[in-house]
Amino acid sequence: MKNFSLAFCSLLVFSFTFNSCTKDEVVNFTDTNSIVASATIDGINELDFQTGTQVTFENALSKTTSATNVKSLLGACAVVTIDNVTPNSFPKIITIDFGTGCTTNGITRKGKLKITLSGLVSTPKSTMKIERENYYVNGMKVEGVILYTNETTTAAVPQWSRTITNGKLTSVDGSVYFNSGSHTIRQTEGASTPLILADNTYEMISGDHMVSKENGAKLTLSVAAPLVKKYDCNYVSKGKLNVKGPLLNGTLDYGNGDCDNKLTYTHENGIVFNLTM
Repeated sequence: MKNFSLAFCSLLVFSFTFNSCTKDEVVNFTDTNSIVASATIDGINELDFQTGTQVTFENALSKTTSATNVKSLLGACAVVTIDNVTPNSFPKIITIDFGTGCTTNGITRKGKLKITLSGLVSTPKSTMKIERENYYVNGMKVEGVILYTNETTTAAVPQWSRTITNGKLTSVDGSVYFNSGSHTIRQTEGASTPLILADNTYEMISGDHMVSKENGAKLTLSVAAPLVKKYDCNYVSKGKLNVKGPLLNGTLDYGNGDCDNKLTYTHENGIVFNLTM
């Protein structure tokens, strides 16, 4: 998400009417905007989750101790307030106010994130609810509620469910994308070093994400191979999603583990398109 912008404003527009068409011949009818919008939405959701995780960590709301040298996702300009500072007393509401613009790690955010904790986020069955209030990421307005529920059964492998409701992304050109979905997310690295966030790796191991452009067709993106997100990388760096829609049916590939913003979409007829978040 570094230098995060909706590159899909300039993506190729293409059609898959005939399997025998070449890449140059399949331009003009359908676009991949919703695919890139979905990847962008997932990226922002991960950013907000990491932000919530870091804030709770730094305020001793995820572990019994908060000691870390991880790079800040907030910077000096964001203001963090907690309504209930009594130790081990819940619920707690954390408000992160980015004001009229706060840039950190190449990402500019404004507005507020409201994070409600039912308990320590490391405790099974506890929840973290993330709400957006007039919230923007690099000029894109982001709406919706994300609910994380701790479903850990083995301490060495923390796991959460993530549900998105009333999701809405408004791009800088005014295009609107609605989204919702549920996923299971597992921490696969870093659980043995609870005082360090930077070595954490998370994988989205299952679930579906629905995205539809305003007055447009709906796409369903399902996990085909776990999406890998390292805490110290701004991007999902590995994994695949199956894409299903009226015209777009294929696979979205996040790559082989390199930390970059590159994606490839392969349609069912074998045509490959390179995309950028």
